[in-house]
Amino acid sequence: MKINFVTSKDATFVELIDGSLTSFVETSKGSVLRIGVGKKEEVNRRALVTLARKVIRTALTYRLTHIAINLKDFHFKGIEISDHDLGRVLGENFEMAHYEFHVYKTPPKEGFPEIKNLSVLDTSKDAQKGFKVGQLIGQEINFCRDLANTPGGDMTPSILAKKATEQLKGTSAAVKILSLAEIKKLKMGLVLGVAKGSIEEPKFIIAEYWGAGKASTKKPIVLVGKGITFDTGGINLKPSDALMGMNHDMAGGASVIATLAIVAKLKLKKNVVALVPAVENAVSGSAYRPGDILTSMSGKTVEIFNTDAEGRLILGDALTYAERYNPSFVIDVATLTGAALVALGKRASAILTRDLELENTLRTLGEESGEYVWPLPLWKEYEADVKGIHGDLANASTSSARTSGGTINGGI
Repeated sequence: MKINFVTSKDATFVELIDGSLTSFVETSKGSVLRIGVGKKEEVNRRALVTLARKVIRTALTYRLTHIAINLKDFHFKGIEISDHDLGRVLGENFEMAHYEFHVYKTPPKEGFPEIKNLSVLDTSKDAQKGFKVGQLIGQEINFCRDLANTPGGDMTPSILAKKATEQLKGTSAAVKILSLAEIKKLKMGLVLGVAKGSIEEPKFIIAEYWGAGKASTKKPIVLVGKGITFDTGGINLKPSDALMGMNHDMAGGASVIATLAIVAKLKLKKNVVALVPAVENAVSGSAYRPGDILTSMSGKTVEIFNTDAEGRLILGDALTYAERYNPSFVIDVATLTGAALVALGKRASAILTRDLELENTLRTLGEESGEYVWPLPLWKEYEADVKGIHGDLANASTSSARTSGGTINGGI
Protein backbone atom coordinates (compact mmCIF):
# COMPACT_ATOMS: atom_id res chain seq x y z
CA MET A 1 0.00 0.00 0.00
CA LYS A 2 1.43 3.36 -1.05
CA ILE A 3 0.68 6.37 1.14
CA ASN A 4 0.90 9.72 -0.60
CA PHE A 5 -0.07 13.28 0.23
CA VAL A 6 -1.72 14.48 -2.98
CA THR A 7 -5.34 14.51 -4.11
CA SER A 8 -6.47 11.62 -6.31
CA LYS A 9 -9.59 11.91 -8.50
CA ASP A 10 -10.02 8.12 -8.44
CA ALA A 11 -9.98 7.83 -4.67
CA THR A 12 -13.00 7.05 -2.51
CA PHE A 13 -13.10 9.58 0.30
CA VAL A 14 -13.40 8.21 3.83
CA GLU A 15 -15.72 10.29 5.99
CA LEU A 16 -15.86 9.76 9.75
CA ILE A 17 -19.34 10.24 11.20
CA ASP A 18 -21.08 10.01 14.56
CA GLY A 19 -22.90 6.77 15.21
CA SER A 20 -22.12 3.14 14.48
CA LEU A 21 -23.29 2.71 10.88
CA THR A 22 -21.04 2.23 7.87
CA SER A 23 -22.20 2.97 4.34
CA PHE A 24 -20.90 3.48 0.81
CA VAL A 25 -22.55 6.26 -1.16
CA GLU A 26 -22.14 8.05 -4.46
CA THR A 27 -22.28 11.85 -4.26
CA SER A 28 -21.88 14.69 -6.74
CA LYS A 29 -18.28 14.97 -5.58
CA GLY A 30 -17.54 11.28 -5.97
CA SER A 31 -17.64 8.05 -3.95
CA VAL A 32 -17.73 8.31 -0.17
CA LEU A 33 -17.19 5.60 2.46
CA ARG A 34 -18.85 6.71 5.69
CA ILE A 35 -17.60 5.06 8.85
CA GLY A 36 -19.27 5.45 12.21
CA VAL A 37 -16.92 6.21 15.11
CA GLY A 38 -19.47 6.33 17.92
CA LYS A 39 -19.49 9.75 19.60
CA LYS A 40 -16.58 11.78 18.28
CA GLU A 41 -16.10 13.61 21.59
CA GLU A 42 -15.56 10.24 23.30
CA VAL A 43 -12.80 9.00 20.97
CA ASN A 44 -9.63 8.44 23.03
CA ARG A 45 -6.16 7.13 22.23
CA ARG A 46 -7.30 3.50 22.43
CA ALA A 47 -10.21 4.16 20.10
CA LEU A 48 -7.93 6.00 17.63
CA VAL A 49 -5.81 2.87 17.15
CA THR A 50 -8.81 0.64 16.48
CA LEU A 51 -10.41 3.29 14.27
CA ALA A 52 -7.32 3.45 12.05
CA ARG A 53 -7.51 -0.30 11.58
CA LYS A 54 -11.27 -0.16 10.99
CA VAL A 55 -10.81 2.31 8.13
CA ILE A 56 -8.53 -0.08 6.24
CA ARG A 57 -10.49 -3.25 7.02
CA THR A 58 -13.75 -1.61 5.92
CA ALA A 59 -12.19 -0.36 2.68
CA LEU A 60 -10.90 -3.85 1.96
CA THR A 61 -14.36 -5.29 2.58
CA TYR A 62 -15.68 -3.00 -0.15
CA ARG A 63 -12.67 -3.99 -2.32
CA LEU A 64 -11.62 -0.37 -2.72
CA THR A 65 -8.20 0.15 -4.27
CA HIS A 66 -7.81 3.92 -3.83
CA ILE A 67 -8.99 5.79 -0.73
CA ALA A 68 -8.42 9.27 0.67
CA ILE A 69 -8.64 10.67 4.19
CA ASN A 70 -8.39 14.16 5.67
CA LEU A 71 -5.91 14.18 8.52
CA LYS A 72 -7.93 16.84 10.35
CA ASP A 73 -10.76 14.31 10.74
CA PHE A 74 -8.48 12.22 12.99
CA HIS A 75 -7.73 15.08 15.39
CA PHE A 76 -10.33 14.39 18.07
CA LYS A 77 -11.04 16.71 21.00
CA GLY A 78 -10.34 13.98 23.55
CA ILE A 79 -6.79 13.33 22.29
CA GLU A 80 -3.76 15.55 22.69
CA ILE A 81 -1.39 14.43 19.97
CA SER A 82 1.11 16.12 17.67
CA ASP A 83 0.87 15.92 13.89
CA HIS A 84 4.00 13.73 13.83
CA ASP A 85 2.66 11.28 16.39
CA LEU A 86 -0.74 11.16 14.73
CA GLY A 87 0.88 10.38 11.38
CA ARG A 88 3.00 7.68 13.01
CA VAL A 89 0.02 6.04 14.74
CA LEU A 90 -2.08 6.08 11.57
CA GLY A 91 0.75 4.94 9.29
CA GLU A 92 1.61 2.03 11.57
CA ASN A 93 -1.95 0.85 12.04
CA PHE A 94 -2.92 1.33 8.40
CA GLU A 95 -0.06 -1.02 7.47
CA MET A 96 -1.00 -3.55 10.14
CA ALA A 97 -4.67 -3.57 9.14
CA HIS A 98 -3.75 -4.10 5.49
CA TYR A 99 -1.96 -7.34 6.36
CA GLU A 100 -3.17 -10.75 5.19
CA PHE A 101 -1.16 -13.96 5.20
CA HIS A 102 -2.09 -15.69 1.96
CA VAL A 103 1.35 -16.87 0.82
CA TYR A 104 0.06 -20.42 0.44
CA LYS A 105 -3.33 -19.58 -1.09
CA THR A 106 -4.19 -19.63 -4.78
CA PRO A 107 -5.32 -16.09 -5.68
CA PRO A 108 -8.96 -15.75 -6.79
CA LYS A 109 -9.63 -14.51 -10.33
CA GLU A 110 -10.33 -11.00 -9.07
CA GLY A 111 -7.21 -11.07 -6.89
CA PHE A 112 -6.93 -10.56 -3.17
CA PRO A 113 -8.42 -7.30 -1.80
CA GLU A 114 -5.73 -4.65 -1.84
CA ILE A 115 -5.56 -0.92 -1.29
CA LYS A 116 -2.98 0.30 -3.78
CA ASN A 117 -3.01 3.99 -2.85
CA LEU A 118 -4.03 5.93 0.25
CA SER A 119 -4.08 9.71 -0.10
CA VAL A 120 -3.75 11.78 3.07
CA LEU A 121 -4.99 15.34 2.68
CA ASP A 122 -4.35 18.53 4.69
CA THR A 123 -1.07 17.31 6.18
CA SER A 124 1.90 19.15 7.62
CA LYS A 125 5.54 18.21 7.01
CA ASP A 126 5.69 16.79 10.54
CA ALA A 127 2.68 14.58 9.85
CA GLN A 128 4.23 13.32 6.63
CA LYS A 129 7.42 12.42 8.47
CA GLY A 130 5.31 10.64 11.08
CA PHE A 131 3.51 8.62 8.41
CA LYS A 132 6.82 7.45 6.97
CA VAL A 133 8.05 6.35 10.40
CA GLY A 134 4.75 4.65 11.18
CA GLN A 135 4.62 2.87 7.86
CA LEU A 136 8.13 1.50 8.38
CA ILE A 137 7.16 0.25 11.86
CA GLY A 138 3.99 -1.33 10.46
CA GLN A 139 5.92 -3.06 7.67
CA GLU A 140 8.39 -4.57 10.15
CA ILE A 141 5.52 -5.74 12.35
CA ASN A 142 4.04 -7.43 9.29
CA PHE A 143 7.42 -9.03 8.58
CA CYS A 144 7.30 -10.38 12.14
CA ARG A 145 3.82 -11.76 11.46
CA ASP A 146 5.03 -13.43 8.27
CA LEU A 147 7.77 -15.20 10.22
CA ALA A 148 5.34 -16.37 12.89
CA ASN A 149 2.63 -17.43 10.44
CA THR A 150 4.95 -19.50 8.25
CA PRO A 151 4.46 -23.25 8.89
CA GLY A 152 7.10 -24.90 11.05
CA GLY A 153 8.35 -27.05 8.17
CA ASP A 154 9.24 -23.88 6.28
CA MET A 155 10.55 -21.93 9.29
CA THR A 156 13.26 -24.05 10.86
CA PRO A 157 15.98 -22.57 13.11
CA SER A 158 18.29 -22.30 10.09
CA ILE A 159 15.65 -20.53 7.99
CA LEU A 160 14.78 -18.15 10.83
CA ALA A 161 18.46 -17.26 11.15
CA LYS A 162 18.68 -16.65 7.39
CA LYS A 163 15.55 -14.46 7.43
CA ALA A 164 16.95 -12.37 10.29
CA THR A 165 20.21 -11.86 8.41
CA GLU A 166 18.38 -10.86 5.21
CA GLN A 167 16.07 -8.42 7.01
CA LEU A 168 18.98 -6.55 8.59
CA LYS A 169 21.10 -6.48 5.45
CA GLY A 170 21.87 -2.92 4.38
CA THR A 171 21.60 -1.55 7.91
CA SER A 172 24.45 -0.88 10.32
CA ALA A 173 23.36 -3.81 12.49
CA ALA A 174 25.81 -6.70 12.79
CA VAL A 175 24.41 -10.23 12.70
CA LYS A 176 26.14 -13.36 13.91
CA ILE A 177 24.64 -16.86 13.88
CA LEU A 178 26.11 -19.35 16.34
CA SER A 179 26.28 -22.92 15.03
CA LEU A 180 25.71 -26.13 16.98
CA ALA A 181 29.46 -26.43 17.61
CA GLU A 182 29.62 -22.86 18.94
CA ILE A 183 26.58 -23.42 21.16
CA LYS A 184 28.29 -26.51 22.59
CA LYS A 185 31.47 -24.53 23.18
CA LEU A 186 29.48 -21.99 25.22
CA LYS A 187 27.99 -24.88 27.22
CA MET A 188 24.39 -23.82 26.57
CA GLY A 189 23.08 -27.07 28.02
CA LEU A 190 19.45 -25.90 28.14
CA VAL A 191 19.37 -24.99 24.44
CA LEU A 192 21.13 -28.25 23.57
CA GLY A 193 18.78 -30.29 25.74
CA VAL A 194 15.63 -28.98 24.05
CA ALA A 195 17.21 -29.39 20.60
CA LYS A 196 18.18 -33.06 21.12
CA GLY A 197 14.92 -34.48 19.78
CA SER A 198 15.00 -32.71 16.40
CA ILE A 199 16.98 -33.32 13.24
CA GLU A 200 17.03 -29.51 12.86
CA GLU A 201 20.18 -28.11 14.46
CA PRO A 202 19.70 -25.18 16.86
CA LYS A 203 20.92 -21.72 16.00
CA PHE A 204 21.66 -18.80 18.29
CA ILE A 205 20.94 -15.50 16.55
CA ILE A 206 22.84 -12.41 17.71
CA ALA A 207 22.04 -9.00 16.20
CA GLU A 208 23.84 -5.91 17.50
CA TYR A 209 23.09 -2.28 16.72
CA TRP A 210 25.34 0.38 18.20
CA GLY A 211 23.48 3.57 17.28
CA ALA A 212 24.96 5.49 20.21
CA GLY A 213 28.43 4.13 19.46
CA LYS A 214 30.04 0.96 20.77
CA ALA A 215 32.47 3.05 22.80
CA SER A 216 29.59 5.04 24.27
CA THR A 217 28.93 4.99 28.00
CA LYS A 218 25.32 4.16 27.19
CA LYS A 219 24.67 0.56 28.14
CA PRO A 220 22.75 -1.42 25.55
CA ILE A 221 19.18 -2.59 25.84
CA VAL A 222 19.11 -6.34 25.28
CA LEU A 223 16.04 -7.97 23.75
CA VAL A 224 15.71 -11.74 24.11
CA GLY A 225 13.09 -13.61 22.08
CA LYS A 226 11.90 -17.18 22.41
CA GLY A 227 12.59 -18.96 19.13
CA ILE A 228 10.87 -22.35 19.30
CA THR A 229 10.14 -22.78 15.60
CA PHE A 230 7.72 -25.64 16.29
CA ASP A 231 6.68 -27.04 19.64
CA THR A 232 5.36 -30.59 19.82
CA GLY A 233 5.70 -30.56 23.58
CA GLY A 234 8.41 -33.21 23.33
CA ILE A 235 7.83 -36.48 25.23
CA ASN A 236 5.13 -34.63 27.21
CA LEU A 237 3.36 -34.49 23.86
CA LYS A 238 0.67 -31.86 23.37
CA PRO A 239 -2.88 -33.06 22.62
CA SER A 240 -3.74 -32.99 18.91
CA ASP A 241 -5.91 -29.88 19.06
CA ALA A 242 -3.10 -27.97 20.80
CA LEU A 243 -0.51 -28.78 18.12
CA MET A 244 -2.08 -26.54 15.49
CA GLY A 245 -0.53 -23.11 15.70
CA MET A 246 2.64 -24.23 17.43
CA ASN A 247 4.64 -22.67 14.60
CA HIS A 248 3.77 -19.43 16.41
CA ASP A 249 5.96 -20.43 19.34
CA MET A 250 8.80 -18.40 17.86
CA ALA A 251 6.76 -15.18 17.78
CA GLY A 252 8.89 -13.72 20.57
CA GLY A 253 12.02 -14.29 18.51
CA ALA A 254 10.35 -12.80 15.44
CA SER A 255 9.33 -9.78 17.52
CA VAL A 256 12.82 -8.91 18.70
CA ILE A 257 14.29 -9.38 15.22
CA ALA A 258 11.68 -6.98 13.80
CA THR A 259 12.24 -4.54 16.67
CA LEU A 260 15.96 -4.41 15.99
CA ALA A 261 15.21 -3.89 12.29
CA ILE A 262 13.00 -0.90 13.18
CA VAL A 263 15.69 0.60 15.42
CA ALA A 264 18.40 0.10 12.79
CA LYS A 265 16.34 1.39 9.86
CA LEU A 266 15.25 4.48 11.79
CA LYS A 267 18.92 4.97 12.77
CA LEU A 268 18.02 5.63 16.39
CA LYS A 269 20.80 6.84 18.70
CA LYS A 270 20.43 3.78 20.89
CA ASN A 271 22.50 0.68 21.57
CA VAL A 272 20.29 -2.39 21.17
CA VAL A 273 21.08 -6.11 21.01
CA ALA A 274 18.66 -8.88 20.00
CA LEU A 275 19.25 -12.49 21.02
CA VAL A 276 17.18 -15.41 19.73
CA PRO A 277 17.81 -19.04 20.70
CA ALA A 278 16.20 -20.84 17.74
CA VAL A 279 15.26 -24.47 18.43
CA GLU A 280 12.65 -27.03 17.39
CA ASN A 281 11.11 -28.98 20.29
CA ALA A 282 10.46 -32.35 18.68
CA VAL A 283 9.66 -35.81 20.02
CA SER A 284 11.95 -38.70 19.07
CA GLY A 285 14.12 -41.41 20.57
CA SER A 286 16.85 -38.85 21.19
CA ALA A 287 14.58 -36.25 22.83
CA TYR A 288 15.21 -35.08 26.36
CA ARG A 289 13.06 -36.75 28.99
CA PRO A 290 11.10 -35.89 32.13
CA GLY A 291 13.53 -36.44 34.99
CA ASP A 292 16.61 -35.45 32.97
CA ILE A 293 18.85 -32.87 34.61
CA LEU A 294 20.41 -30.29 32.30
CA THR A 295 23.31 -27.99 33.10
CA SER A 296 22.74 -24.41 32.01
CA MET A 297 25.31 -21.97 30.64
CA SER A 298 25.34 -20.34 34.10
CA GLY A 299 26.30 -23.65 35.73
CA LYS A 300 22.95 -24.07 37.48
CA THR A 301 21.29 -27.44 36.96
CA VAL A 302 17.66 -27.72 35.89
CA GLU A 303 15.50 -30.78 36.57
CA ILE A 304 12.99 -31.51 33.82
CA PHE A 305 9.48 -31.96 35.13
CA ASN A 306 7.80 -31.29 31.81
CA THR A 307 9.39 -31.27 28.34
CA ASP A 308 6.62 -28.91 27.19
CA ALA A 309 8.03 -26.22 29.47
CA GLU A 310 10.92 -25.72 27.08
CA GLY A 311 10.73 -22.00 26.33
CA ARG A 312 11.98 -20.95 29.76
CA LEU A 313 14.93 -23.33 29.30
CA ILE A 314 16.29 -21.81 26.11
CA LEU A 315 15.58 -18.31 27.44
CA GLY A 316 17.63 -19.17 30.53
CA ASP A 317 20.77 -19.71 28.46
CA ALA A 318 20.01 -16.64 26.36
CA LEU A 319 19.63 -14.47 29.47
CA THR A 320 22.97 -15.74 30.76
CA TYR A 321 24.56 -14.84 27.41
CA ALA A 322 22.98 -11.37 27.70
CA GLU A 323 24.97 -10.67 30.87
CA ARG A 324 28.15 -10.18 28.85
CA TYR A 325 26.71 -6.94 27.45
CA ASN A 326 26.26 -5.41 30.93
CA PRO A 327 22.86 -4.14 29.72
CA SER A 328 20.89 -1.21 31.10
CA PHE A 329 17.96 -3.62 31.14
CA VAL A 330 16.78 -6.81 29.45
CA ILE A 331 13.36 -7.51 27.98
CA ASP A 332 12.52 -11.05 27.00
CA VAL A 333 9.53 -11.66 24.77
CA ALA A 334 7.94 -15.09 24.67
CA THR A 335 4.80 -17.13 24.11
CA LEU A 336 5.13 -18.20 27.72
CA THR A 337 2.65 -19.75 28.43
CA GLY A 338 -0.92 -20.78 27.67
CA ALA A 339 -1.59 -19.93 31.32
CA ALA A 340 -1.29 -16.25 30.39
CA LEU A 341 -4.40 -16.63 28.23
CA VAL A 342 -6.23 -18.16 31.16
CA ALA A 343 -5.24 -15.23 33.36
CA LEU A 344 -5.72 -12.34 30.94
CA GLY A 345 -7.54 -13.57 27.85
CA LYS A 346 -6.55 -12.29 24.41
CA ARG A 347 -6.74 -8.55 25.12
CA ALA A 348 -3.45 -8.11 26.95
CA SER A 349 -0.03 -9.68 27.35
CA ALA A 350 1.37 -10.51 30.77
CA ILE A 351 4.33 -8.51 32.00
CA LEU A 352 6.50 -9.79 34.83
CA THR A 353 9.16 -7.57 36.32
CA ARG A 354 10.46 -6.29 39.66
CA ASP A 355 11.37 -2.95 38.07
CA LEU A 356 8.29 -0.76 38.65
CA GLU A 357 9.65 2.11 36.54
CA LEU A 358 10.12 -0.19 33.55
CA GLU A 359 6.70 -1.75 34.17
CA ASN A 360 5.01 1.66 34.12
CA THR A 361 6.88 2.69 30.97
CA LEU A 362 5.83 -0.47 29.13
CA ARG A 363 2.22 -0.10 30.28
CA THR A 364 2.15 3.49 29.02
CA LEU A 365 3.66 2.51 25.68
CA GLY A 366 1.15 -0.33 25.46
CA GLU A 367 -1.73 2.10 25.89
CA GLU A 368 -0.34 4.36 23.17
CA SER A 369 0.33 1.56 20.67
CA GLY A 370 -2.68 -0.69 21.27
CA GLU A 371 -0.40 -3.51 22.51
CA TYR A 372 -1.75 -3.70 26.04
CA VAL A 373 0.16 -5.33 28.89
CA TRP A 374 -0.85 -6.14 32.44
CA PRO A 375 1.43 -7.03 35.37
CA LEU A 376 1.57 -10.35 37.17
CA PRO A 377 3.55 -10.74 40.42
CA LEU A 378 7.13 -11.89 40.41
CA TRP A 379 7.52 -12.23 44.17
CA LYS A 380 10.33 -14.17 45.78
CA GLU A 381 7.75 -16.40 47.48
CA TYR A 382 7.09 -18.06 44.12
CA GLU A 383 10.71 -19.19 43.81
CA ALA A 384 10.05 -22.13 46.14
CA ASP A 385 7.64 -23.56 43.52
CA VAL A 386 10.44 -24.09 41.00
CA LYS A 387 13.10 -25.39 43.34
CA GLY A 388 14.44 -28.71 42.06
CA ILE A 389 14.42 -31.97 43.96
CA HIS A 390 17.56 -33.47 42.44
CA GLY A 391 18.68 -30.35 40.57
CA ASP A 392 19.10 -26.71 41.56
CA LEU A 393 15.91 -25.68 39.75
CA ALA A 394 12.89 -27.31 38.13
CA ASN A 395 11.47 -26.24 34.77
CA ALA A 396 7.90 -26.53 36.06
CA SER A 397 6.21 -26.23 39.42
CA THR A 398 7.12 -28.90 41.95
CA SER A 399 4.31 -27.90 44.32
CA SER A 400 1.14 -29.92 44.77
CA ALA A 401 -0.83 -27.21 42.93
CA ARG A 402 1.02 -27.63 39.63
CA THR A 403 -1.75 -26.14 37.49
CA SER A 404 -1.74 -22.79 39.30
CA GLY A 405 0.44 -19.79 38.56
CA GLY A 406 1.83 -21.25 35.34
CA THR A 407 2.89 -17.95 33.79
CA ILE A 408 4.49 -16.76 37.03
CA ASN A 409 6.42 -20.02 37.37
CA GLY A 410 7.63 -19.63 33.80
CA GLY A 411 8.75 -16.07 34.51
CA ILE A 412 10.57 -17.04 37.70
